[in-house]
Amino acid sequence: MEQLEFFEIPSPCIGVCQTDARGYCKGCLRSREERFNWLNFSDAQKNEVIRLCKQRHRRRRLALLKAKKTAILEERAAATQSLDFDIE
Repeated sequence: MEQLEFFEIPSPCIGVCQTDARGYCKGCLRSREERFNWLNFSDAQKNEVIRLCKQRHRRRRLALLKAKKTAILEERAAATQSLDFDIE
């Protein structure tokens, strides 16, 4: 049984309507199908789309943090290697 919603579920669109290489909107992270069918979705479907968008956002943020950490570690390794004096 679906819970009654007293208020309309707002679209997660933030006005950045461009797609990334995987086909997701760069702003709200919805797929093409999710964007085009938003007005036809039931409240349960809209809530599921919002849940998926949050999950995609977390994954994207984690990937960016991981890439940043890798870049910092590589930079430190290069700096340490350049300071490694070979004294015999």
